[in-house]
Amino acid sequence: MKIIIDDQGNKHLWKQGDLHLSQGVVREKDIKDGIITTHLGKKLIVFDAYFVDLLTHIKRGPAIILPKDIGSIIAYTGIHKKSKIVDAGSGCGVLAGFLGRISDYVTTYEKSKEFFEIAKKNIEFLESKVKIKHKDIYEGISEKNLDVITLDLLEPWNVIKHAQKSLKSGGFLVSYMTNIHQVMTFVEHLQGFYLERVLETFEREWIVEGKKVRPVHHMIGHTGFIVFSRRI
Repeated sequence: MKIIIDDQGNKHLWKQGDLHLSQGVVREKDIKDGIITTHLGKKLIVFDAYFVDLLTHIKRGPAIILPKDIGSIIAYTGIHKKSKIVDAGSGCGVLAGFLGRISDYVTTYEKSKEFFEIAKKNIEFLESKVKIKHKDIYEGISEKNLDVITLDLLEPWNVIKHAQKSLKSGGFLVSYMTNIHQVMTFVEHLQGFYLERVLETFEREWIVEGKKVRPVHHMIGHTGFIVFSRRI
């Protein structure tokens, strides 16, 4: 697949066939990496579609964890190719998809049938190495000897007792929560775990166009809290 960027900065995912845009038409045989031109003389930029490009074309459902928060989870847990990871709830499958691009041992739990089907299709579309289970993690975790458990749940404290049995000593229990009351309740229940950090991340993009150099008017501020804890 290819990502094609038009002169307005819009990105189009292309797989096959002639490309029809408001800027003109490009025949399939003429689509190749680099700069191409439509029949109206408009220039387009063509790249191979990477994982991050495919993310913008997944099927939407519940709200997703944004890349800025996912980056913090990956960085502060130090996951690698052989890390054994369990994720819950899957939602659209975005966090699990990212984790599956790094580790060969990722399993994600989703109890909602609707979200399970969305996540399953998205994970397949993203070609990420993830096993998905239609299962409620509040009822237990089958996997053992885990390095990391990531949670995006309404009541993540209900998983702590199961995580204690499934994580290695020193293994990470990471919970993403949208409000501080969840954080307080989660931390109160953290028996058998060392609380390492409570984090929120902010992202501010800049515009650089000649001498016009400034931050964008709207930054990505608070989206959620990330609580990092480790099994004692």
